[in-house]
Amino acid sequence: MFKNYFKIAFRNAIRYRSNSLINISGLAIGLTCVILIALFMTDELSYDRFFNDADQIYRVNIKGKMGDGEFYAGYTPPPAGETLVENFPEIESFTRIYRPGVDVLEYSSGNEKQIFNENRVYAVDSNFLEVLSYPLIKGDPKSCLAEINSVVITKSVAQKYFGDTDPMNKILFYGKDRKPLKVTGVLKDMANLPASVKFDILIPVKNFESVTYFNWSWVWLQMATYVKLNDKAAADPNILNHLESQFPEMIKVHAANAFDRIGQPYEDFLENGNKWNLHLQPLTDIHLHSGEITSVITEQNSIKNLYIFGVIAFFIIVLACVNFVNLATAQASKRGKEIGVRKVLGSYRIQLVKQFLSEAVFYTIISTLLAVLLAWALLPLFNQVSGKTLPFQSIFEDGIWLFVVCLSILTALLAGIYPALYLTSIKPVNVLKGLTGVANNKSGFIRNGLVVFQFTIAITMVIATSIVYLQLNYTQNRDLGYDKENLVILRNTEKLEGSEESFRSEIAGLSEVKSASISSGMITKDAFGDFYFPEAINSDDNIAKDIILQSYLVDEHFMSTLDLKLIEGRGFDSKFNDSLSVIVNEAAAKEIGWNNPIGSMIQYPGGKMESYKVIGILKDFNLESLHSHITPFALFSNASESYNSDASYITLKIKSNNTGRVLEAIENKWASYQPDVPFEYSFLDDDLNSAYLSDQRQANLFGIFSVLTIFIACIGLMGLIAFTAQQKTKEIGIRKVLGASIGEIIRLLAVGFIRVIVIAMLIASPIAWYFMNKWLQDFAYKIEIPWWVFLCSGVMALVIAMLTMVFQAIKAATANPVKSLRTE
Repeated sequence: MFKNYFKIAFRNAIRYRSNSLINISGLAIGLTCVILIALFMTDELSYDRFFNDADQIYRVNIKGKMGDGEFYAGYTPPPAGETLVENFPEIESFTRIYRPGVDVLEYSSGNEKQIFNENRVYAVDSNFLEVLSYPLIKGDPKSCLAEINSVVITKSVAQKYFGDTDPMNKILFYGKDRKPLKVTGVLKDMANLPASVKFDILIPVKNFESVTYFNWSWVWLQMATYVKLNDKAAADPNILNHLESQFPEMIKVHAANAFDRIGQPYEDFLENGNKWNLHLQPLTDIHLHSGEITSVITEQNSIKNLYIFGVIAFFIIVLACVNFVNLATAQASKRGKEIGVRKVLGSYRIQLVKQFLSEAVFYTIISTLLAVLLAWALLPLFNQVSGKTLPFQSIFEDGIWLFVVCLSILTALLAGIYPALYLTSIKPVNVLKGLTGVANNKSGFIRNGLVVFQFTIAITMVIATSIVYLQLNYTQNRDLGYDKENLVILRNTEKLEGSEESFRSEIAGLSEVKSASISSGMITKDAFGDFYFPEAINSDDNIAKDIILQSYLVDEHFMSTLDLKLIEGRGFDSKFNDSLSVIVNEAAAKEIGWNNPIGSMIQYPGGKMESYKVIGILKDFNLESLHSHITPFALFSNASESYNSDASYITLKIKSNNTGRVLEAIENKWASYQPDVPFEYSFLDDDLNSAYLSDQRQANLFGIFSVLTIFIACIGLMGLIAFTAQQKTKEIGIRKVLGASIGEIIRLLAVGFIRVIVIAMLIASPIAWYFMNKWLQDFAYKIEIPWWVFLCSGVMALVIAMLTMVFQAIKAATANPVKSLRTE
């Protein structure tokens, strides 16, 4: 029976070729989009789930408040993990991660030497690979990090240094001291690994003196701590909540000495309205549910983005099904006689329903096969746009193939059930009278409603994409408070050690270099954060008792190189002794509440209890991307040695006429100073753009799916216009004989569809405005959505639809009227 149904479906597909092509292409494109989005979403949802006992592992986060400044970070003080294990039996073990920054790794064999700057070196506890079971190719996770001089590397790093030889037990030399480290393990590469923390090299944390030195501190937040809970605690939310409720008392006991040591009794700290609390976050939530939790070592996305793409996938496949429904009901005039004859000859309605559902299944099977082929062909491009490395074979893993099969069945039902019920409801007596039900007001209303639905979705997508691109353009062109053009950032300049100033002075003398500056951090990189005590002077009794400041150590050339503006006071100058001077931004002065900031003092309890005199007020500028608000910030002089920084940058303002030549000259100069450290640089505007890379990828994906929604909607519209023209063949012929112009014929066919598209535009505009306002809330600085976006998006959709309609209408209008009048 079903074989016969499919034979008839095949014959009808050949007979109604144009209709079949539109249906198959629409469904295939829709299914392709859904498959690609499913691959993307499956990968995002799988992050950190491959670890053994992933549901028992939690990251320890800290939520702090000092004065008006609050933060939520995926970091902890160094002693937090050990203290938690000692005080709470529910916590079985802990492990920590410290990111030391970029450093040199060297391998020597005979006269050959391999030297690279490595920026994904992490320092970890010896049990790191036991708690977090990253896949090892070689080595024992229990012992490979046990020795202080051990190192674990990824397969690609092993290939880079050792080629095809066995890397195990070979010696790599790390850092400026070229400390020898023995390779004791090789990990799988991280590129395709769905892990929120990725790295290339692991070194025991005992090698880093800064961590050892701060083991007493509860305010040095430079380590990520992960804990493993026992089965019972991890499975019971009540136990987990009770566990977290005991953390404040634990901190009060164990952090007291650390706060006393920096001159801030913890009881006074809390009485001032501040807080310092630890929270547990499930490992599997880190990638998609971190929200405002800051971390520079984790790959983070937002679950909201997955919701958006899930909705897009749903609507795209619904649009494709709507096309099928519209075209199937529209062609009822052609199928009416067939249905009438079958009913007269004794066919039951259920048999006819099965026939039409079989046709939908037939189309869907072909569309699904085409969709899989299209997904395979487009996956490299999709990976490039989305920033993923999704392999095609993953379609046949993780249940995606089952999802595709279920989706195909669901699509066949969605696309076939209404046409089957509608077409089989036609009465044979109506067929004999020439009434097929096509002109029925109800069916016409449904078809128009479906067209409105299609173009509402399409126009909403176009508006959303336009707003995303406008926001990105705003972020790239907004005045950030400094000049980002032609700024070159030289990295790793701390490797020059005592020769930094000499090197800076030499390259500043090059004719192509306007100015050069040394600093401990740079825009989007390595700001040092700590809390300070403002000191009241005269009438400033109501100032903040403490404040969190981000800061850089800089020389006297820093402000002029970046073209930073002073509101009051002066900048650093070699004519003065600025070792105990500080420049704060407007946000810091405002939060502290000074009446007269110049000459005021702030004390740094983290150093030697030094007090720094404010000599200048800096005009606010954006230290991070526009996702973040401008925060209190300070510049300290390099001469102050306010704190120690492992990082150093030299920033150059260069002329734009010959970038290649000046970079070559600087690289040669670098080689003469430090031949054993590779030369690295970047342009500041590129660094800033990388901060919006995730947004750019999202915008590109939005753009692609917007084009596809418009395309799917338009091919359905093209089919409807064609059927409308066929239904009015005789009318068109008579009108032409009576002198109607081509324009009048086009207007006859298109005016009804133009009306429904305008309705779609009116519905889409408020929907898009609501959801894009929600999306813009993720930016601290954002555009006001302009009214013309809605108008232009609607007009664009209307123009594209009209071009589609005109193409089909011209075919009908230019047909021979004699032939039209002969048509039955």
